[in-house]
Amino acid sequence: MTSRYPYFTEEHEMFRKSVRDFVQRELAPHAEEWEKAEEFPREVFRRLGELGFLGIRYPEEYGGSGLDYFYSVVFAEELVGCGLAGLVMSVLVQSDMATGPLHLIGSDEVKRKYLAPAIKGEMIAALGITEPGAGSDVASMQTTAVRDGDEYVINGTKIFITNGTRADFVTLAAKSDKHAGHQGISMFVAPTNLPGFSVGRKLEKVGNRVSDTAELVFDDYRIPVANMLGEEGQGFYTAMINFQGERLVAAIASVAGAQRMMDMTLEYAQQRVQFGRPIAKFQVTRHKFAEMASEIEAARQLAYYAAYLIDKGIECVKEVSMAKLFCCETAFKVIDRCLQLHGGYGYMNEYAVSRAWRDARLSTIGGGTSEVMKEIIGRLMGC
Repeated sequence: MTSRYPYFTEEHEMFRKSVRDFVQRELAPHAEEWEKAEEFPREVFRRLGELGFLGIRYPEEYGGSGLDYFYSVVFAEELVGCGLAGLVMSVLVQSDMATGPLHLIGSDEVKRKYLAPAIKGEMIAALGITEPGAGSDVASMQTTAVRDGDEYVINGTKIFITNGTRADFVTLAAKSDKHAGHQGISMFVAPTNLPGFSVGRKLEKVGNRVSDTAELVFDDYRIPVANMLGEEGQGFYTAMINFQGERLVAAIASVAGAQRMMDMTLEYAQQRVQFGRPIAKFQVTRHKFAEMASEIEAARQLAYYAAYLIDKGIECVKEVSMAKLFCCETAFKVIDRCLQLHGGYGYMNEYAVSRAWRDARLSTIGGGTSEVMKEIIGRLMGC
């Protein structure tokens, strides 16, 4: 089994087949059912954990597989085949976002108590950074963590938190020194079964409906000092490092989603007859597919290059930001054109393209907006 891309070995492609088979067998058949219910079973996490999909790059001593970054690329690409962007987001938060800081700076005790069960899918994780008044501007967060003896007392509100309503713990950023700016931000692992934690509300969204997104409230919430991740004041830098993986995996999944929808639309265009012939036979339609295929391939190559840099441990904030910007913007444009090619049927919920269109709109916002990516890229260029 070989790949046309030099980044993937035969072992990567074998892994791809195993993920694809699982997705098509156990997830995709339930897409409509879970979309209508606006949730998917908690058991999905446990099943993913059993198969080793939630700890691809984490150390074997905590239940992970210790594999390279391109296995995570494969997983993100193939998971998209379930047809539910919300499920993809919830799972990738678990595998690549909320557990990342635990791996990066967590103590051995924290890793065994929280990371290992998350890798097994026995605990669900959420990442608590965004606040009502502080999104991409992490340094402006208002949630505080005040030390009181052997505990920290946390007060504040987080919003747009994926997995928020059913998380067993939140990887939480808070200001342990509110006068120190970004240097006063620390990270904690915050179990949700302690007094002072509550789900303010489950948020209703345009798309990604099977992913539970919540407002979280911490009201005199107390956790042991041992639940701090790393050193006090290390949280901002950890969040910035973690953002790179979050943004790149979003870019990769977006490209895979665009490819999937273009393939489905091409099949539709080859069957849909208007004016006596399939619409795929009209020159204007052929040219649209040529443009979409070229744009998707350009986006994929950019994402793969950024993944290569991450895998080699090379600093790549600019390249990841470019990938997030270009891939997510391209994906939405492509899916929007796919909906147009479906005509009136594309606007009907019975067609997958309508859900893909709703879901894709989030990609240019979540994990850092396109505008923020442009600002990062511009500053790194010296502008």
